Amino acid sequence: MFSIRQNQELTRLPDFGNIGVWLRALLAVNLGAVLAAVAANRVLAQLPAEFTMLAAAVEPPLIASLALLYALRRTLERASPRLAAALVIAVAAAASVAFETLLAPLQGAAALPAALARATFWAVVASWLLLEYFSARARLHSPALAEARLMALTARIRPHFLFNALNAVLSLIRSEPRRAEAAIEELADLFRVLMQENRDLLPLSQEIALARKYLDLERLRLGERLQVKWDIEACPPDALVPPLMLQPLLENAVYHGIEPAEQPAEIVVRFTRRGEQLLIELSNPTVAGSGDHPGNRMAQDNIRERLALYFDLEASLEVELRDSRYLVRITMPYRAGVAA
Repeated sequence: MFSIRQNQELTRLPDFGNIGVWLRALLAVNLGAVLAAVAANRVLAQLPAEFTMLAAAVEPPLIASLALLYALRRTLERASPRLAAALVIAVAAAASVAFETLLAPLQGAAALPAALARATFWAVVASWLLLEYFSARARLHSPALAEARLMALTARIRPHFLFNALNAVLSLIRSEPRRAEAAIEELADLFRVLMQENRDLLPLSQEIALARKYLDLERLRLGERLQVKWDIEACPPDALVPPLMLQPLLENAVYHGIEPAEQPAEIVVRFTRRGEQLLIELSNPTVAGSGDHPGNRMAQDNIRERLALYFDLEASLEVELRDSRYLVRITMPYRAGVAA
């Protein structure tokens, strides 16, 4: 099972399939190009043109290097740390030499040896500095720190959810004791799930089962006013997702979209797999004054931060108002597990 610890352990070298690694590498190299252009500049008006020329020289080999390292990522994972680092530096140097050779007709044959030496030197320096940066970043986001942060974020969800669930059960104890007894048993099942460490990604089927239990408890007080449509056929149930991701969003949808409505209203939950991505959409009707509420933002910020701990920049959470409905859209990498 994929966990936050594994996510950190795999970063002895950066994950070259992660878009966050690509963006940080591009940003760092372009920042270096800016500094080099400023240092070499003699006429301020020519600085933009000089930077553009430097960027055009360093970005193609950088992108080619990242693409090659992505293709070689399985080999790098099996290699020892030192050998893997040496391979990364060698790939960067080879890409720089290849691009410099392609530009040889523009520079002249006489200038080629010096150009190749310069390209190799800067490729080695830049790749070494980037590896040091990513190594320092991995140490800063150590597994222990990441797990502690994840536990803190998960703990924020529990009290509010359990308080609401207990209120729903208490409202039935006198009027419908048998139904209240069944609800307490269901609540006990939820307690067991919520008290787990919740460090590992869980199969989607388990997350949906937990969400259904929560919605059953909410129906105790809302009855037929709460309608839920599940659109999950386009996504395999073995997809792995962060634990306790759906329930806070459903709680927001119930609180802001169902409770204020005078008529029965529907929450729509949709899961779709698109290649190597998993798309989750949850929408609820909007009622005046119930859309972008602080309670919404708190749950959404919590989920955003947990997604970042698991997936870095590969996952995102966006919200929008569309056709009088409040829509939350989550995009994350698709990882397969074992369906429950």
